[in-house]
Formats: sequence, C-alpha cells, structure tokens
Amino acid sequence: MLAGMREAIKTKAAENEAIFNKRAILLSLGKNLSDNGQTAADLTDAQVLEMFDKQVEQIVLDANGKKVENGPKAESIDLARERKKPESERLLPLFIYTKGSEKFYILAVRGNGLWDEIWGSIALKSDLNTVAGAAFDHKGETPGLGAEIKDNPSFPAQFEGRQIYNAAGDFVSIIVRKGGAVDKTHEVDGISGATVTSDGVTVMLQNGLMKYKTFIDEMRAQTKPMGQLIQ
Repeated sequence: MLAGMREAIKTKAAENEAIFNKRAILLSLGKNLSDNGQTAADLTDAQVLEMFDKQVEQIVLDANGKKVENGPKAESIDLARERKKPESERLLPLFIYTKGSEKFYILAVRGNGLWDEIWGSIALKSDLNTVAGAAFDHKGETPGLGAEIKDNPSFPAQFEGRQIYNAAGDFVSIIVRKGGAVDKTHEVDGISGATVTSDGVTVMLQNGLMKYKTFIDEMRAQTKPMGQLIQ
C-alpha cells in the first residue's frame, strides 16, 4: 500500500511539475498569449496543457545551434543539468508558439544572480529580433531586491518591444542598466538596490541568447527580402 501511495504521489508530482514548467514558458508571452488579454497566469491547468499541446512546437538545438533530429522533447531539457555538461555537448530548448498567423519564438536562458541561479524565458516576435515578452525566476534572490525580477511584474514588462539586434544587424542582446535605461531599444531599467542581480540578468541574456544566434541568423536570413540579402 505504501509503495502504491508513493508511486501515485510521484506521478502526480511529475504532472504538477510539467504543468508548472509549461505555464512558466507561456508566461513569457504576456498578453500576446491570446486575443482577449489573458496571460498564462489566468489559465487553468487543463488549458495550459491543451494550449501547449496544440499551439506549441518543440525544437531541440545542439551546441552549434543546429536542430537535433529525433532527439528529446524541448520540455525535457533542463538547463541546470545542461550547464554541468561540457559546452560542446549541451542542448537548448526552443518553443514556437503559434497564434493564428503569428509565430513567437521562446528561448530559455539561465545564469547567476547574487545568491544562486536565475533563469527565464524570452519570447521573440516573428522577426526574431523584437521581444514580445519575458518571464524570470530565481532560486534565492533577496525579497524586495533581486527577487523583483520575478515578483515585480513591471520588471519583465520592460522587455516588451526591446530588440536584440541593432540597426546594422549585429547581435547586441539587452542590457539591464543601473540608474535607468539610456538606449530604449536595447536596454531596460535596473532594479534599485539589486545591482548584482541586475548585472546577472544582463550576463545571462548575453550568454544565453548568443547560444541561439546561429539558429536565429539562419531563420532571419530566410525571411529577409532578396534585396536586403544583396545589400
């Protein structure tokens, strides 16, 4: 009986964890998730599972940014475990969310805050440059300070509309600027009193998004008009 109960609890815990992770990924879309302004926080567990099943394509990339054929599902990739592997063996999850004729590309990033690891999901619009939304989490940042990356919705909200490439087509990522953003295209305001965490988010984005650059560049090249490619 005890063995059966343990197995039942283990199965339920795994299901709950899967729902939690899928909701966290969808949270990066913000209000882009639906036409009625709902975010992933407004969905029931059943709705999260249904939306993820019907509207999300899962892709796994290797360390060179190439698609892994017949590999694991993207949702099974744990960046905390991947970081412990040799860099050449690491895998990256990529999620493509389709809403009508729109596509959003959700990238996973992970880094270090003041006390422990921080992580997040960045959703890019179909141009693979403009941020549609972002969601962050942490393991042990200080409440009211570094923990604001998750607890204060105004922090991730700043990322919407920012761009990770400049006008020349160079990858520049997004900087979390202490004292306030200067370049409103590629910077957001840092968190007051949480310089180390803010810097950690900057480094996390620079390093994490760079890992997707090969894939992004190839996709962007495919969608550019021929005239732009010639230039």
